[in-house]
Amino acid sequence: MHPPLLVPSILAGDHAHLAASAAVVGRVGLPWIHLDIMDGHFVPNLTFGPGTVAALRKTSKLFFDVHLMLDEPQRYIEPFATAGASLISIHIEPAYDHAGTLVRIRQLGCQNGIVLNPGTPAEAIEPWLGRVDLVLVMTVQPGFGGQSFRRDMLPKIAQIADWRRARGLDFRLEVDGGIDLATAAECRAAGADTFVAGTSFFGTKTPARFAAAFAKI
Repeated sequence: MHPPLLVPSILAGDHAHLAASAAVVGRVGLPWIHLDIMDGHFVPNLTFGPGTVAALRKTSKLFFDVHLMLDEPQRYIEPFATAGASLISIHIEPAYDHAGTLVRIRQLGCQNGIVLNPGTPAEAIEPWLGRVDLVLVMTVQPGFGGQSFRRDMLPKIAQIADWRRARGLDFRLEVDGGIDLATAAECRAAGADTFVAGTSFFGTKTPARFAAAFAKI
């Protein structure tokens, strides 16, 4: 298991000053930031495009963890890689060439990840475990921030962590949705090591203290 890594989600930042929100992440010593890309089809919301990612990249050296919640993610791999993504994660649920898309992400110089929604069983991503740098388990139904954590996802996290250990794999196991210090500790006990936190991070008045507490879970 990797050391715990807090990854603030810019979705919960100040949308009028996204660069300033990203700068807060860097100031408290966190190396990653999470960018949720939604198309209004795969999930019922719209967020950022490659242009926003490119604008943020001009002012930030953070590791950009880009999560594509898109019906056709394969069409947008190159624009987001060019814009400055460091890692691009794609969902297992839509029907497209998952294998080819994961390979293409790496060809473009990014790390890759596979994502599954709460209603998708762990077995759906089992064939891809040896081909990815990160597995993201959604602990809410994606589309909007501020939702409550789903504890029924803990067995799924534990199953993926067991497969990782049994097969000697090294991918990061990320969780996203309703993550705060308490729910992160539960996910950590189940085997997660990478924690996307939006509302809980950007909503605190003491982000440095929040980040320091996360490092100890």
